[in-house]
Amino acid sequence: MKRTIFAQEHDEFRLMIRDFIARDVAPHREEWDELGRPPREFFRQLGKLGILGIQAPEEFGGGGEASFKYTTVVFEEIARAGVSFGSYTVHSCLILPYLLEYATAEQRQRWLPGFVSGEIMTAIAMTEPGTGSDLANIATTARLTDDGQHYIVNGAKTFITGGVTADLVLTVCRTAPYDPEDRRAGLSIICVPADAEGFSVGRKLDKIGLQQQDTAELSYADVRVPAANLLGEAGKAFGYLAHNLPQERLSIALNSVAHAEAAIMHATAYARERKVFGKPVAAFQNTKFVLAECSTETTGARVFVDHALELLDRGELTVADAARAKLLCTEVAGRVIDKCLQLHGGYGYITEYPIARLYADTRVTRIYGGTSEVMKTIIAKDLGL
Repeated sequence: MKRTIFAQEHDEFRLMIRDFIARDVAPHREEWDELGRPPREFFRQLGKLGILGIQAPEEFGGGGEASFKYTTVVFEEIARAGVSFGSYTVHSCLILPYLLEYATAEQRQRWLPGFVSGEIMTAIAMTEPGTGSDLANIATTARLTDDGQHYIVNGAKTFITGGVTADLVLTVCRTAPYDPEDRRAGLSIICVPADAEGFSVGRKLDKIGLQQQDTAELSYADVRVPAANLLGEAGKAFGYLAHNLPQERLSIALNSVAHAEAAIMHATAYARERKVFGKPVAAFQNTKFVLAECSTETTGARVFVDHALELLDRGELTVADAARAKLLCTEVAGRVIDKCLQLHGGYGYITEYPIARLYADTRVTRIYGGTSEVMKTIIAKDLGL
């Protein structure tokens, strides 16, 4: 189905991204798989191309672009090529909005130029060993010193995307005692430099997929952080996290649809080339029907998520509609990629084939950013249930 959300400048940007991936990313896939993440120089390349700071203000070296459509183009080209930009999505799509919305003028000047250039890579640390979707249960603490000049941070985080790569970790912690009557109160975001004494990166976690996206455990042992690294107001973090949820969840939805489209592309090409019983797999009615179902379902998700993207650009995407987009697109991607893998037969289970990597990489989308069950709870609440 013809898409109408992109203009000529988006098409030109797409060609630039496609050329960059073919030249500087695709040849290194296996090497970066072994490393577990792209090398630091890669993020500096992204910075030079303007990819890390598309939505950052021009005064800090960014593109000053309000629309999320350029970032969507990046998602689509990454999926099409079957490559990874490591922790790019977390850095540029999840964390940048926090800095733009809540950082002081001094903090912006201190962090944004390096953020845009790739000299300062970031991560956000919310999840703890005993705290997943229930962020109000966060136990990591940050105590203000008597002179008010520093916070002393103690605790542990897990499943932190980009935790190994990050130079600055936005750490959600409790700056006021836990109040059972208001569990969401007392949480703050402290920006912790990775070279701070007492901060350490623990295990790099081995995952089923996303081999080039480093995921780590983090530890905080009496980490002394300047009070000037508090992002926004103390005790307001829960509201800040909720404010950024629509873009975060739409990012996951957009990536999921792009992965489903890539799966259909790979399965179609394979079915045309692979012969069984003397004729191409594509000649069998079952193959045609399966791919027709996949195409129809993915197109429906694409139309939905493109409209959600327009709403995001207009500042009208609600938390509930972002949840609907994430639920729909991640579930569709899971079904479509599974069917496309099946059409590959045994080769679909071999990791040198893109469909196998898509299968492994996509499974987590129904978990992170809020599980499918959490999305259903949000949608049900929006229905008044």
